[in-house]
Amino acid sequence: MTHPFFAIAFIFFQAGPDAAPPAPPSGSAILEMLQNSGPVAMAVLGLLLVASLYSWAIILGKWGAFKRARTQSTRFLRAFRKAGRLQEIAAVSEQFKPSPLVNVFDEVYETYRRQTGGYGPPKNTTALERAAQTASSESLTVLEQRLTWLATIGAISPFIGLFGTIMGIVDAFHGLGTAGAATLRAVAPGVSEALITTAAGLIVAVPAVVAYNQFTARCREFGARMDDFSRELLNSMEEFTVGANEDPLERQAARGLHK
Repeated sequence: MTHPFFAIAFIFFQAGPDAAPPAPPSGSAILEMLQNSGPVAMAVLGLLLVASLYSWAIILGKWGAFKRARTQSTRFLRAFRKAGRLQEIAAVSEQFKPSPLVNVFDEVYETYRRQTGGYGPPKNTTALERAAQTASSESLTVLEQRLTWLATIGAISPFIGLFGTIMGIVDAFHGLGTAGAATLRAVAPGVSEALITTAAGLIVAVPAVVAYNQFTARCREFGARMDDFSRELLNSMEEFTVGANEDPLERQAARGLHK
């Protein structure tokens, strides 16, 4: 059995060397091909349109969420490093809520308050470390929500478009066999209409794949930043929980030595 693409090439060369090269399709030609597409091609294009709209909704939403998280994380770290006590940070942490670092701080601080009532050195550092790890995992889960949809759309869209192309080529060759005229002019319109679905599949897949890779890299970045912040928070716990009667200048000098 001859492969359909070899048959197309054979028909093209049968047209002769004097045949003029086909002109690139214009906008009106593409619209005409869309109007002449069969029900399978239209269904494939409709499915790809829905997938594209959904992927772009995820891309724009995640882009805004990551931008807010990065901005608020920078501000929260600045406030954290300027503060002298945990209570000061806890009082303003809600202002930086989009930052995943705030969730880590809140979980650790809540565990610390249960241990000490909010004053004095921590009694169980291991419990604080576990609280920080749990909060980091929860924050990463929130950041990664719906990213799997981008990966799925990027992976299957070309195959959906290829399915529409294959069905269009099958339909074109079926019509060619019925007409009994093995010429390029007879088969070219059907093949060109069928190839539109493959192009549409690539148009849908490429932005989804690029966005998925970028957002995954940002999730890894936030994961590393939360790990670093957890260590910084636990290392600074004694500095932030000094006794109420300690001289502020001594506390400031201790902070400078710690840094």
